[in-house]
Amino acid sequence: MNAPETITLRGARPYGAEPVDIVIRDGLIAGIAPMGAIDPVGEIVEAAGRWVGPGLWDSHVHFTQHVIRRRRIDLTQTRSAGEVLDAVRTALDEGAPLTDGMLMGYGFRDGLWSEPASLAALEETVSDVPVVLVSGDLHCGWMNRAAAARLGAELDDTGLLREGPWIRLLHSFDEAAALPPDAYRDAADAAASRGVVGIVEFENTDNVAEWPARVAEGVTSLRVEGAVWPDRLEQAIAAGLRTGDRLDEHGLITFGRLKVVVDGSLNTRTAWCWDPYPGLDPASAHACGMESVPVPELRRLLERAHSAGIGAAVHAIGDRANSAVLDSFEATGMPGVIEHAQLVRDEDFSRFAELGLVASVQPEHAMDDRDIADHHWAGRTGRAFAFGSLHRSGAGLRLGSDAPVAPLDPWISMSAATDRSRGDRVAWHPEQRLPVDIALAASARGALAVGQQADLVVVDRDPYACDRDELRTMPVAATMLGGRFTWREI
Repeated sequence: MNAPETITLRGARPYGAEPVDIVIRDGLIAGIAPMGAIDPVGEIVEAAGRWVGPGLWDSHVHFTQHVIRRRRIDLTQTRSAGEVLDAVRTALDEGAPLTDGMLMGYGFRDGLWSEPASLAALEETVSDVPVVLVSGDLHCGWMNRAAAARLGAELDDTGLLREGPWIRLLHSFDEAAALPPDAYRDAADAAASRGVVGIVEFENTDNVAEWPARVAEGVTSLRVEGAVWPDRLEQAIAAGLRTGDRLDEHGLITFGRLKVVVDGSLNTRTAWCWDPYPGLDPASAHACGMESVPVPELRRLLERAHSAGIGAAVHAIGDRANSAVLDSFEATGMPGVIEHAQLVRDEDFSRFAELGLVASVQPEHAMDDRDIADHHWAGRTGRAFAFGSLHRSGAGLRLGSDAPVAPLDPWISMSAATDRSRGDRVAWHPEQRLPVDIALAASARGALAVGQQADLVVVDRDPYACDRDELRTMPVAATMLGGRFTWREI
């Protein structure tokens, strides 16, 4: 990794402002002055009136799953079980490569299918080759008997596995071991080309060991805050790790937070809610979704992490899950992050700020899931994906993608957050839009100021003057990480 150079970025306009010259030295912003007011030093880079702001972060990714997605059958455009099976047939006919002997697919969403998934239908399509199909939200898998036998899974008549049993399998596949270093490097460079300087990594793996190894192999275009899951918490504590500790010699990788998943997802109808899902027997065990981690265990984990100097980021999607997580943070007296916060009771919005909690949200999910939310959360969607309500209540916000569930592209997230529409559809609950300045702030760390790290993005348009689609497709001219270019077209 090359040492940072001295650079003068000349004629760059901070968002909504007049052009300035920015001097960057030793990885930091050393000076900012009106254009022409200071003598340029080092390499002179002409911004030519483009706009500049702090580099962007994606505050929720599963990076290995994001990399693997590129190597799986694409099921993201399917709208029924039949269309998924057609895609599987086509992949087999065209000789799609197998991964460790299995045909892998990604991206189906079964929440609105008119016909449910069926093990018999999948077996009729293919029975001699193990087939594993991963849902778009990563919380569900559809497989045939050959795959189940290979993986030691027990299937019912649907062929579906959900939540705990499925997620354990998802992270046991050998796909990651087969990925070459350049697959991670290419994905990181692609993120940098969209202005990304950092990610919060929630992959359920040994991030403490794996990310520094990737840096050593040349994956150097991103900062990474790597989470630890409960099964590795004691190992991290024994190693003396605390949130914020550096894990590599370059300072790119830091130890993040404990990640706990307390419920499922909307698409799989496993998000833990106060009200039952339509069509389910209210008396059935999971009519209101699933409590993945019991509240007493959640509190024990939070207390254990807090006592060791490790922060927490807790997945909560349903409104009952959010209530329980808010209660748990309050009981332990620790700050933290609630991941997703997709459905929140009216009386709970104010508690985020009162308890010093951050809501880490993924705005593009609102665009992907608006129809399924209208169906399964009917009458409650005014408080679903309620970014505006969270902001007005004083909650701190971070924006992310949950990649591969949504694209690892902060401009897409910001467009969804500020307009709540895409394509030819009208805005969904426009009262929940975020102001552009808030969306920008929730997508960055640091500031465009002297003494700050020179993590910058240079773009061809002023975000404050963009319409929805212009923001979504923002052309990025350059990305700078610690004073060195990780993407450059100027």
